[in-house]
Amino acid sequence: MTSPSTDYVVVIPTLGRPSLTACLEALAAAEGPPPLQVVLVDDRALDDCTPLPAAIPAALRDRTKVVPGCARGPAAARNTGWRAADATPWVVFLDDDVVPGPTWGTDLAADLAAASPRTAGITARIAVPVPADRRSTDWERNTAGLATAKWITADMAYRRDALESVDGFDERFRRAFREDADLALRVLAAGWALASGTRRTTHPVRPADRWVSVRLQAGNADDVLMTRRHGRDWWHHADAPRGRLPWHLAVTAAAGASLLCAAAGRRRTAAVLAGLWLGGTAEFAWARIAPGPRTRDEVVTMAVTSVLIPPSAAGHWLRGLVRHRRVAPLSVRPAPAVPEALPEPVPERV
Repeated sequence: MTSPSTDYVVVIPTLGRPSLTACLEALAAAEGPPPLQVVLVDDRALDDCTPLPAAIPAALRDRTKVVPGCARGPAAARNTGWRAADATPWVVFLDDDVVPGPTWGTDLAADLAAASPRTAGITARIAVPVPADRRSTDWERNTAGLATAKWITADMAYRRDALESVDGFDERFRRAFREDADLALRVLAAGWALASGTRRTTHPVRPADRWVSVRLQAGNADDVLMTRRHGRDWWHHADAPRGRLPWHLAVTAAAGASLLCAAAGRRRTAAVLAGLWLGGTAEFAWARIAPGPRTRDEVVTMAVTSVLIPPSAAGHWLRGLVRHRRVAPLSVRPAPAVPEALPEPVPERV
């Protein structure tokens, strides 16, 4: 019996960040079988016609292909990439800000060789380096959560047959958020299996301004889409943290009701509601300040953004309810092409 093929291509959606060069250099330097092809999906705006600001290593230059992504987000960019790539059994998705480990190619080959016929995808082990000489900031802790995220496409190998069976990523996810969990849940619903690999990839903490936590609240609209597609218990199936949305909604409602009562002349009720808003906001701010370095800049950032995050989260959640109100639940249709697992070998009696 011939061994299953471990040939693979690498797909990297990118906005041309400086980290892309480091990613490609690490990929080229890694021990083990190289990818048969590297597809870079240029997802910058269509009016940006400049070449990607990345130095492609010589070892990858003759096998690298650049395709336009049309600025439709990482889910659509990944679909563009794997469909434009040469036909191989496996497609490995990398983010443009990760650094594959020194033995990445060898470890990936072992991961793919160990996959059963029913294995649709294999995750990598993601490491997020954080400062050793001080406590992590709120943004650093947020990024460190990627190390325990399931099915994260920062480094995820998918079988091409599995991608085709579920029509790839759902392109309604326009941000790098939940699109990986959605794909994994659809693949599992189609009868495939997912596995954890041994290869290691580093995901550095990229620079961010003090408003990044407010912008991240846009993901609450994507959570609505997840609920519409996969049901209210999708958090459990995806092993994802529930987050503080219910608390944010309560705090925002208290603030809004306080303003309405004040306008109506109901000062005592307005004062009680304002106290609830203030207490909830203070609790949220301290929950973010306490584990951090507590520098002046960090405390100011946490205090200001803790006021803005609850209404931002509520607003994006309401927007998601409106935008995705007609989304139908996932229709579970197991793919008939999913192969059965290979039988376990019978031990020889001595």
